[in-house]
Amino acid sequence: MGYYGYEGRDRKGLVTAGSIKATSITDAKQKLTVKGISTKKIVEKTGILYTEIPLLEKSIPFKELVIFIRQFSTLIKAGITILDATSILIEQSASKKMKIVLGEILDDLREGYPFSEAASKHPKVFPTLFSNMLRAGEAGGQFDEILDRLALYYEKSHTTRQKVRSAMTYPLVLLAVSVLVIVFMIGFIVPRFAGMFSSFGAELPWSTQLLLSLSSVLTTYWWMLLVVITIIIFGYQKVKNKSTVRYKIDSLLLKIPVLGPLMKKAILARMTRTLSTLYESSVPVTQALKIVEKVVGNSVIEKLLSEASVSVQEGNSIAKPFVGHWAVPQFVTQMMILGEKSGTLDFMLDKVADFYEQEVDQSAEQLKTLLEPMLILFIAVVIGGVVASIMIPMFSIFTEIQ
Repeated sequence: MGYYGYEGRDRKGLVTAGSIKATSITDAKQKLTVKGISTKKIVEKTGILYTEIPLLEKSIPFKELVIFIRQFSTLIKAGITILDATSILIEQSASKKMKIVLGEILDDLREGYPFSEAASKHPKVFPTLFSNMLRAGEAGGQFDEILDRLALYYEKSHTTRQKVRSAMTYPLVLLAVSVLVIVFMIGFIVPRFAGMFSSFGAELPWSTQLLLSLSSVLTTYWWMLLVVITIIIFGYQKVKNKSTVRYKIDSLLLKIPVLGPLMKKAILARMTRTLSTLYESSVPVTQALKIVEKVVGNSVIEKLLSEASVSVQEGNSIAKPFVGHWAVPQFVTQMMILGEKSGTLDFMLDKVADFYEQEVDQSAEQLKTLLEPMLILFIAVVIGGVVASIMIPMFSIFTEIQ
């Protein structure tokens, strides 16, 4: 969104000038036409006073979006007009960013814009999927039905996300804490014993020698370690958006033991659920595939969806690029082929999504059950090894003194 200065004439033919907030010059002209102003000149205003605050440009949390869509759907189903429902949600929203965005949407609605077009001006808040499905609902007179379907879709997506996050958060936190404890022991505790061992001149076991060497490197070259970590982080940030690098990283993530299968199931659930919802809402197949390509979150599957779009345009099956691919199980492709042949693709995709959402739930629980004892055992072995490497030579020294 930006600000545009204009000069023109109003309905009475009087000269008028001012500024208006819009997404583009075309959008600004449309808004002024609705207000009855015939523009003679319109230019974008620049400078710090007309720059959007970055905070307001950030997307809202996914949970807030899910709550908004469900509340909006409930109000519309209750017979409340879109204009009144938007006003009510502005008052009820606890998010300042959401209030601002809904306020701008309300202004557009009063100027005659459909809700889908008003929402599409805020892509960081309302995803492309949301705007396109509402546009299809408005065109087909099924706005309330499509909105209810969107609410159900986003609720299921949120549930799946939460299950994957909960399965991965605890092991990662436990691993991070264990690394910090080990670094603290090697960097601060072990050096206190190094002087004592050297003063007694005792013969140290190989484990203690290795521990002292690691401690010496960490305490002497800690700054170099920080430099290397910083270079790796900045290097990754620079190359991660390159298509070839991103494809390799995403391929590797799907192949990681234990975590890979869980991520693959979550991605397949998202892909089939989104495609089913779009197809059921009468969004054209090629357009639906492009939308799913943007929301699936993995470049391996994105490439397959892009190939599927080309396949459909050439008159071939949507399932053709997926058949035999290592990232897509045979079950998925079979259900897609059966759906196409029977004219029930949306139903088949919906069933595949149900299956993988259940699989994600089960796999998440299994992952937590499997990783927790493994990580606890790992921490016990490592910390126990560090303690043993310190205590064994100490006992030897005490024995010699006695």
